[in-house]
Amino acid sequence: MSETQITQLTNSQTEGKSLKLKRLLLSETLLKKRASHRIAYVALLTAFAVAANMFFEFKFAEVQFSLTLVVSALIGIIIGPVFGFTACFLGDLLGFLTNTGGYPYYPWVGIAMGCVALISGLVINGIPGKSKGFLFIKLAIVCLLTFIVCTVGINTTAFWLLFSKVDYGTYLVSRLFVQGQIYNSLVNYALLFIAVPSLKAIKPLKIFIS
Repeated sequence: MSETQITQLTNSQTEGKSLKLKRLLLSETLLKKRASHRIAYVALLTAFAVAANMFFEFKFAEVQFSLTLVVSALIGIIIGPVFGFTACFLGDLLGFLTNTGGYPYYPWVGIAMGCVALISGLVINGIPGKSKGFLFIKLAIVCLLTFIVCTVGINTTAFWLLFSKVDYGTYLVSRLFVQGQIYNSLVNYALLFIAVPSLKAIKPLKIFIS
């Protein structure tokens, strides 16, 4: 093999690694956009995260429902894990500053929503496979990981450490089934399974989901 061929092979391998890294950091959608369009996407979805934190909440019986979980996952899928985390964390913070509702600020909620976007972006963009069936498998992985890491690991644990006087197991069962977080999560995940294939199918939106 000549020196030129070795150089070309090395450059090709370097470009391949660089593309794989970009796919982990940026979504398929942002990779296909110019820099100005990327900025617009991030700004728009940050504003969407703010709106979700301000308005996408409602109460049914004694259960408080919020759509921030599905919104955060969609943001991570559309703009990627890094920008998704930033947009969702800022969305929670700015949503609180705009309309506190008399409640204190809980920073771990913003971190949890950012992690939902981070995990969603990493799984959907980082695991290769383009078939519709495999997309549903990736969405199931997103649901499982975000529930364990974000709903249970971050939010429930933080509230328990700061406010609860019972053991963790008792508090976990109470928060999931009495306060209704398990039902809220199931509604959000069901919407995620509907929204992602729908966004992918609407070609004029030019949202590329692998």
